[in-house]
Amino acid sequence: MFAIFSAYPTFLVFLAVVLAIVVTMALMPVWIRFLRSSHIGQQVRADGPESHLVKQGTPTMGGVIMLAAVVVCVLLVGKPTPETFVLLAATVLTGLLGLVDDASKVVKERSLGLTPKMKLVGQFAIATAFSLVAVNWLGIAPVVEIPFVATLDFGILTTVVPVGEGIAIPWLYLLFVDILLMGMCNAVNLTDGLDGLAAGTVMIVMIVMAAIAYRSNQLGAAIFAAALAGACVGFLWFNSFPADIFMGDTGSLALGMALGCLAVLTKTEVVSIVIGGLFVAEALSVMIQVFYYKRTKRRIFLMAPLHHHFEKKGWSETKVVVRFWIVSGVLAACGFSLYFAESLVAVA
Repeated sequence: MFAIFSAYPTFLVFLAVVLAIVVTMALMPVWIRFLRSSHIGQQVRADGPESHLVKQGTPTMGGVIMLAAVVVCVLLVGKPTPETFVLLAATVLTGLLGLVDDASKVVKERSLGLTPKMKLVGQFAIATAFSLVAVNWLGIAPVVEIPFVATLDFGILTTVVPVGEGIAIPWLYLLFVDILLMGMCNAVNLTDGLDGLAAGTVMIVMIVMAAIAYRSNQLGAAIFAAALAGACVGFLWFNSFPADIFMGDTGSLALGMALGCLAVLTKTEVVSIVIGGLFVAEALSVMIQVFYYKRTKRRIFLMAPLHHHFEKKGWSETKVVVRFWIVSGVLAACGFSLYFAESLVAVA
């Protein structure tokens, strides 16, 4: 539709941001009214902060509109590439997994939807399929680059299945990507616990990932990341404190998968851990808390994930969110600087 601007790739990236914002903000009010009239609302965890009990019944599954906006923008802006379709497929499939989880919570009227095992199995299947397609169809090398340190060949243990022209299964790289993608999925999901927290931090991260993809000459991936950033901006209008709607697992799981997939396609798997460092910290806080409590029956944090710890310390919800945005911005800037410096050294 916007092929006339194909000679101006930078403009297309910015156009994806703006279009995603407009589509999200145009459709979200209609979606909120539908959810309210259908009595589809968030089930708040009983063991969470008491201040969150007032959020019971707030419309959820805002991720549906966010994903719809991303799909529309990516297909309209620029010329979709094989990488674009693979990114959309992995993200939308993960969103559907989250949608089933959200719907299950609403039907059962409790804060727990699908069992953790069921969600992990679904994430594993999507991550594995993405990995194999990336290596065999998109030509992604099964290597992991650690900036200024080494490039690790994770394709040394590869099995070729004689199907068609042969399907290569690089076992070590497959394992690494599965852990990365599933880890990002659940890390962003854990971060989605305060009004505007996940949307704001993902927005920051996706802007950086769009810049990395653009510098890597992957315009399709850059437009995809830019559309995600724009969808987050549009969603923030309705998700800022006090939230009118939550993204639900439909949004948070999909955003985490999108981040991991972008990292694989741009070969920034390790750098993405720095860029998304806030998500990593949130996930680690839960893992540390569970491990330590099982060993000692005591807690390190007042409550996990980490954002609840600061709430328990007396910080207001908005203070936690804004400060976490700042931390996310600093980490994203550090990650981009690391990528940029390494790329300059590689060229030199």
